[in-house]
Amino acid sequence: MASDPTFTLGIEEEYLLVDRDSLDLAVASDQLIEDCLADMQGQVSPEFLQCQIEVGTKVCGTIGEARDDLRRLRACVAKHAHNHGLAPIAVSCHPFADWKTQHHTNKDRYNALRRDLGGVARRMLICGMHVHVGVENDELRADLLGQFPYFLPHLLALSASSPFWQGQDTGLASYRLTIFDNLPRTGLPPRFGSWAEYHRSVDILIELGLIEDTTKIWWDLRPSARFPTLESRICDVAPRLEHTLSLAALTQATMRMLWRLSKKNQRWRIYDRFLLAENRWRAQRYGVSEGLIDFGRRAIVPLPELVAEWQDLLAEDAEALWCQHEIRAATDLVAQGTASDRQRALYAARIEAGADHDTAMRAVVAHLVEAFHADL
Repeated sequence: MASDPTFTLGIEEEYLLVDRDSLDLAVASDQLIEDCLADMQGQVSPEFLQCQIEVGTKVCGTIGEARDDLRRLRACVAKHAHNHGLAPIAVSCHPFADWKTQHHTNKDRYNALRRDLGGVARRMLICGMHVHVGVENDELRADLLGQFPYFLPHLLALSASSPFWQGQDTGLASYRLTIFDNLPRTGLPPRFGSWAEYHRSVDILIELGLIEDTTKIWWDLRPSARFPTLESRICDVAPRLEHTLSLAALTQATMRMLWRLSKKNQRWRIYDRFLLAENRWRAQRYGVSEGLIDFGRRAIVPLPELVAEWQDLLAEDAEALWCQHEIRAATDLVAQGTASDRQRALYAARIEAGADHDTAMRAVVAHLVEAFHADL
């Protein structure tokens, strides 16, 4: 008899580095990366663009462990960046940077990406947040890969942090996905009837030499290529550490809730990707302001109501996983608006106070720098 999943937790975040004075994007120098590696060993790495840096927690048993580790990682990046005249921001798009002036990191993996993806890769001035949840049984991982996508738009709506692109308000809460969805093998995952069916499909691409492994599959939710986990990749990066933890706890507890249903021979209803994609778009466009479709009720339901129902569903799982506080905090994520809402509000306030466009944009980046350091 298969053992129960561990539901361990791992969080990966990508940050942008800005000059502390100008607030423009800056390069993560080799020395900065070396300084970070000395403190964080294998938990930090350069990213596709030279202005990016990525961190990843250890395998954590609880959200409390994840908080301690991610706080340490954020603090280390902030400390070493400060020593080089820089500051990190946790946001999915820099409000006013121009992608055409950025350069990719000279590593074999990133050189290959640039070659394979052509001009699409050049525009990848975006950052994401990924949450791994330990689900060791292959068949259960395949089953949850089909059920969990219902909740991906909810996570996207709560996490949205990318309203601006190249100094313009895009009208979207998460412009990041507009860029990312230009890549192949992105978006909502296909539905597979078994673990074997999943492997038969992805192995075709590997055998043809189109991808070397499943790390080149970038669905919103995917089985990890390296760990016995399901990895949610839908979220924008959260400027505040505590908001990251709330999103991670929702992901972890929802996985456990779906497993708990399976123990009773029950499951979440599977809806067509066409319908889930409509909610994904609504989350991308509106964040938490306009509601998502409840397909059972055939109604658009406000996010506060949906989140309250979601929290009720997860009550038993939040208690079992010791993440009640972080699940409850999702209420504040809705009530206070998204990171996109806060950036827009700050920009509007600066313009109303008489600032010009460029000054107001830089004020938004200064706010993001402050938000990064707020929970450290």
